[in-house]
Amino acid sequence: MAVEKVSGIMVEAWEDFSDLPETVPPPHLLRCANFASKRFINSCGLSLQKMYEQKQYKMALKIAKQILSNPKLADHGETLAMKGLTLSYMGRKEEAYEDVKRGLKSDLKSYVCWHVYGLIQRGDKKYEEAMKCYVNALKIDKDNIQILRDLATLQVQLRDLEGFRDTRYRLAVLRPSQRSHWLAYAVALHLQGELPLAIKVMEECRKLAHPEKREDCDVEYGEYILYQLELMMEAGSFPEAIEHSLRYESYVFDNVSLLENRVKAYLASGKKKEANEVLFTLLDRNAENWKYYQDLSFPTDSAENLLEFCKEMQKSKPSARTPKKIPLTLTQGDEFRILVRSYLTQGLQKGLPALFNDIKLLYKEPSKASIIEEEVFKILDMEKSRSSQVSPQTSSDEDLPASTLLWTYYFLAQHSDQKRDYIKALEYVDLAIEHTPTLVESYSFKAKIYKHMNRLVEAADCMDEAQSLDTSDRFINYKTGKYLLRANLVDRAETILAKFTREGMKASENLCDMQCFWYMIESARALNRLGKVGEALKILHVIDRVRRLNYWPP
Repeated sequence: MAVEKVSGIMVEAWEDFSDLPETVPPPHLLRCANFASKRFINSCGLSLQKMYEQKQYKMALKIAKQILSNPKLADHGETLAMKGLTLSYMGRKEEAYEDVKRGLKSDLKSYVCWHVYGLIQRGDKKYEEAMKCYVNALKIDKDNIQILRDLATLQVQLRDLEGFRDTRYRLAVLRPSQRSHWLAYAVALHLQGELPLAIKVMEECRKLAHPEKREDCDVEYGEYILYQLELMMEAGSFPEAIEHSLRYESYVFDNVSLLENRVKAYLASGKKKEANEVLFTLLDRNAENWKYYQDLSFPTDSAENLLEFCKEMQKSKPSARTPKKIPLTLTQGDEFRILVRSYLTQGLQKGLPALFNDIKLLYKEPSKASIIEEEVFKILDMEKSRSSQVSPQTSSDEDLPASTLLWTYYFLAQHSDQKRDYIKALEYVDLAIEHTPTLVESYSFKAKIYKHMNRLVEAADCMDEAQSLDTSDRFINYKTGKYLLRANLVDRAETILAKFTREGMKASENLCDMQCFWYMIESARALNRLGKVGEALKILHVIDRVRRLNYWPP
């Protein structure tokens, strides 16, 4: 019997022990045979684990069969468990459960068998059963890091926050030098609402990560500081939060988040002057953030002061749109007319599809809605007269671009839809399509108008046409599927949605596995309308189970 090669996966020389003598060998030969058997199992076991981790399941299965082909090792529990785990990833679930149970029966005191059984249960979404298996494995090997991590993952998934906190604490104690365990323990305390202790843990975690030199600081250390700052804010420790943000400002890479939290702390502490100074810094970086303007504090009439401030911002940041949009909410009458005309003209010149949504809030005031309508019609008349001019010599640099007419039609379609004048909205969107037949937005908005008119089949066909113009757009693909489902065209919807789901798998199954709620809800409604009540109930039961498990724990 050759024994010189025991490492790697070449184990043919060890696969047969049938040539051993039937008589009892001398003690020293028996010890040698046992030693060789153990070396064989260890060598092949490592190879089996390596092949499994590299997802070479066929090779892993071959190695497991080689080990189990030996009559003396036919009931080796851990090998049977690993064989079952490999089979589960190959889709052979029944054989996998059979082998794992055999292995567990052969060796009930093996933590590997219990761990593998838990992994298979978790793969089948039997999370509570998997947790029991992990607990049994930890009774045998209480300090196993991998099992503790798997257990913690299941505990937080099942919202067992107290157990998650305790497990994370055990991991942190076992590996006190690893910051990731202390960070996870702080998160567990945060979820439990134990904020003071979480702040102390993060402080120790920050000390472990503190660099010797400022130049050695990395992004991770900055994120520790920001998370600790967030905990202080939630705990209501605003003075400590301000001091913390000022002390470690130079170590943080995400300065925007740091400054935004500092503003919140200043405002909560009643320090409006200091908050304004930080807000001016933030506005200099990003003049488009509406909330920065809302948080500004002025000593007298806020509206007038904010209006003056926006005018100053328009001069310093001429390309920013928010300083031009805020005055529209603060002005009335002729002043509003002048401002909105300028705002609309710039937006239509640039061809902004979201221009209407940008000022939709103003439609709450009927007087402003009327002024907007008048000004848009003036722009439309001006553009029509300009486009009717044949001579190019009459044009100038101040004229509107050729696409302005298209976006004016598009805006008027949205305006008419907002007024629920759907016939007019269809006329304007048809003019936009006639002007530029390849604009996806025109077709998608036409579908929206049809939806508002409750003409769902026409809406679905129109959205399908929009999708055909840009087949790589995931948003349009999603909207097309949704419109088709609302029109009860389930098969066509599945064909469309299959373009962005896993190949070789039905779109409906893949989307349900990914817990895509919008699809599941719309699909159930469509099936119910088609009279397929059983299929609809099946989907709704899945939604109920997922939401109860993940969002509504007992």
